Amino acid sequence: EIDVLMERRRSRRSFTADQLSQQELSFLLWATQKVQRVIGDNYATLRAVPSGGARHPFETYLVVNRVEGLKAGLYRYLPLTHQLVLLDADPERPARSAVACCSQEFIGESAVTFMWTCIPYRGEWRYGEAAHKTMVLDAGHLCQNLYLACEAIGCGTCAVGAFNQLAVDTFLGVDGNEEFAIYVAPV
Repeated sequence: EIDVLMERRRSRRSFTADQLSQQELSFLLWATQKVQRVIGDNYATLRAVPSGGARHPFETYLVVNRVEGLKAGLYRYLPLTHQLVLLDADPERPARSAVACCSQEFIGESAVTFMWTCIPYRGEWRYGEAAHKTMVLDAGHLCQNLYLACEAIGCGTCAVGAFNQLAVDTFLGVDGNEEFAIYVAPV
């Protein structure tokens, strides 16, 4: 029931040593970024999370620590095909993610950490500087969907904005200008 999910929704910074199943991870990705439908001759996408003008300026990166059947490391999510691409199978990625996030240890102790980047051009080409306001609003929608989806499967998450921008951008391999980290959420 939605009222129960809303009542239980909290920021959680303590994680068990349990693995997340691939089905659970798939659900969390569906709830936050999976493309449900392409509209207008490939003009825009509709997803479970709202986005101003259906621009969806975010990319999802995952730092996997304990997800059944997946190697530890850094992945990128492909929302059109609902697939993951392994970028780096370094088993030290979870610990390094915590360091990049101001040494908040709970980030490295999660089963998986969502790291979202923003590509401003996806909105700017259409809305100019007005796109910046919707991008910030959209980031909140995105993470709130993760909170509710986590509660639905008995997991927890915590929205993290306290991170070293350069360190997280470098960690993800993005340039910090055309694409930059905007939000982190361990599960």
